[in-house]
Amino acid sequence: MFTGHRNRLVSLLQPNSLAIVNTNDILPTNSDATLLLKASSDLFYLTGIEQEESILLLYPEAHDEKFREILFLREPNALLETWEGHKLTKEEAKKISGVARVEWLSEFNSFLHRLILEADHVYLNSNEHKRANIVVETREARFVKSVMERYPLHDYQRLARLMHRLRAVKSEPELALLQEACNITDAGFQRVCRMLKPGVSEMEVEAEFAHEFIRRGGQFAYNPIIATGANACVLHYVENDKVCRKGELLLLDVAASYANYNSDLTRTIPVSGRYTRRQKQVYNAVLRVMRAVSAAAVPGKLPKDWQKEAESFMEKELVDLGLLKLSDIKKQNSDSPALKKYFMHGVGHPLGLDVHDVGLTVEPMQAGWVLTVEPGIYLKEEGFAVRLENDIVVQEGGNVDLMAGIPIETDEIEALMNAAS
Repeated sequence: MFTGHRNRLVSLLQPNSLAIVNTNDILPTNSDATLLLKASSDLFYLTGIEQEESILLLYPEAHDEKFREILFLREPNALLETWEGHKLTKEEAKKISGVARVEWLSEFNSFLHRLILEADHVYLNSNEHKRANIVVETREARFVKSVMERYPLHDYQRLARLMHRLRAVKSEPELALLQEACNITDAGFQRVCRMLKPGVSEMEVEAEFAHEFIRRGGQFAYNPIIATGANACVLHYVENDKVCRKGELLLLDVAASYANYNSDLTRTIPVSGRYTRRQKQVYNAVLRVMRAVSAAAVPGKLPKDWQKEAESFMEKELVDLGLLKLSDIKKQNSDSPALKKYFMHGVGHPLGLDVHDVGLTVEPMQAGWVLTVEPGIYLKEEGFAVRLENDIVVQEGGNVDLMAGIPIETDEIEALMNAAS
């Protein structure tokens, strides 16, 4: 898989180009504490390596063939082994990545100097996600600054632009990993459905997901949103500390990652095991929108047009529910449509090595894109919300729903929740 990804990247580079990708920093917290390393998505995509201080250098037209792919690693020693555990050997890194030449990090600068002087173009990486709020200088940013200061007359190119294009279209091995993440999520969701009842706390629900995810080799793909009652009207609610009460709905935006590939699921289930008539009305309206929007994600369509379609579907449902009037729609401001009172967010986003994955979303969708589909209706006045979300693979002739087996119909969920009793 990783060799195939590197070959795809090489095919996009300009002639006689050098490309360099760094891993992420291990971030400090307080005192002498640090967070766990979060693997660099781009480095992992190209190598499968998840070890700190690693660097990949690609120079596909290097005069000496031995210099066309080089992976640099932190050199193991006895002290590191004692305090931090095993570090990759060269042979282990070769086996994981498929990169034939692995060198220790201490040799990097000499290799870089030799090769960058031969290259006509240098591709450096950066975080170019539209929603990123970068307030701390990253390892990659420090590297870019250093290289450009040392070699100011080179022609520098943006690697991120190419990585976004590559990562948006998932390979078959990637889809298999995403499917496994969805399968683990399914197991966690079904476990929660069997245990939920009035008096259970949101944190207890989170613990049930954690139990199932970890025992199956996964972990949380993102901070879980477990929101009972009116808490569900807060889009990114993460306190997860309230008690679930009789008659309420519990919104679960919780999913697993597996081998760094992320799923993204939302379900809204009744704490008492049965939906009320009103809850079911709203739920089924959201479900109809989700299915219509899932089918509408087709190759060649612009994401912004897909969003407009989703809003059109939702607008009709809100009118049918009596939440909007046709007169509200006729007199609405195009910059602030009436439906935004009840459905104020995007209907989906790319998914993969990052939950909000990279991709060129100003370009038409392509077969192989993986998207979330997540419409919702938020009723602050009534004290509840419904959001539903599945993950789909965009395909010619019909999309693939990676979560097709996870219960979503109201009668399916009620049957699952009441099976034990």
